[in-house]
Amino acid sequence: MSKPPRLTLPSAARAYHLSTDRGSFAVHEAGEPVRGTALLVPGFTGSKEDFIGLLEPLAAAGYRVVAVDGRGQHETPGPREESAYGMEELAGDVLAQVRALGAERVHLVGHSLGGLVSRAAVLRDPSPFASLTLLSSGPAAIAEEQQARTKLLVAALEAMGDDMPGIWEAMRAHDAQDAARDSPELTRFLRERWLATVPEQLVVTGRALICEPDRVDELSRVALPKLVLSGAVDYAWPVPLMDAMAERLGARRVVVPGTEHSPNAEDPATTAAALASFWDSATPV
Repeated sequence: MSKPPRLTLPSAARAYHLSTDRGSFAVHEAGEPVRGTALLVPGFTGSKEDFIGLLEPLAAAGYRVVAVDGRGQHETPGPREESAYGMEELAGDVLAQVRALGAERVHLVGHSLGGLVSRAAVLRDPSPFASLTLLSSGPAAIAEEQQARTKLLVAALEAMGDDMPGIWEAMRAHDAQDAARDSPELTRFLRERWLATVPEQLVVTGRALICEPDRVDELSRVALPKLVLSGAVDYAWPVPLMDAMAERLGARRVVVPGTEHSPNAEDPATTAAALASFWDSATPV
């Protein structure tokens, strides 16, 4: 579960709902498109707030940056139907969000599950994109140990999806040491975000993390600048696995020292600098 470094938007950012031809999506936006526009897609159990630390430095680097809550995530509503949250449905939402931004081409960043969704969007139609960054996201399903944890969560949601408060309490008790480090403000936010997320969205995307096929060879044939960015340690997709994926993709590879699965939240300054450097190299002068 990604934990935002702070919860207050920088003064240059704004929160609103982006209207698209596939519905309305809650977003945070900052900056002007001097160098380009970027769309940031969050991961499993995540939200746009996971990117809050990136907004100011990326805007200062000359980019319009838009972080989004996906369908059924946090402040974006979604139906109580599993069919609404398949990978191709979520990829269609990303393409709709890009259309609504009105930019000629968009730098796409997907964190964790968001990387799988972003990959699916690019494979469907690469034409709206200037680049693709896979942020702490791997080639296929998550590691076996994490699959076991995710299967337990999916089973709980399938059995008790109408008792999201009860599942939350069980999750926090299971990871009590980790939960104890959270401030009261962050604890309230994480709980509210969990309760606002549609259970069916979590069920279907959790299954995707367990079963996602390897589509790296397919993606390698897409002529688009690519970056694989991660922390120095990752339990969802081990770092050597992401190293190998970057080689297969012919992608730039960046590791953010001292961070784990969410360098965007754990060291946003270094992560933003890596993104801006990559986007600058992918942007025609």
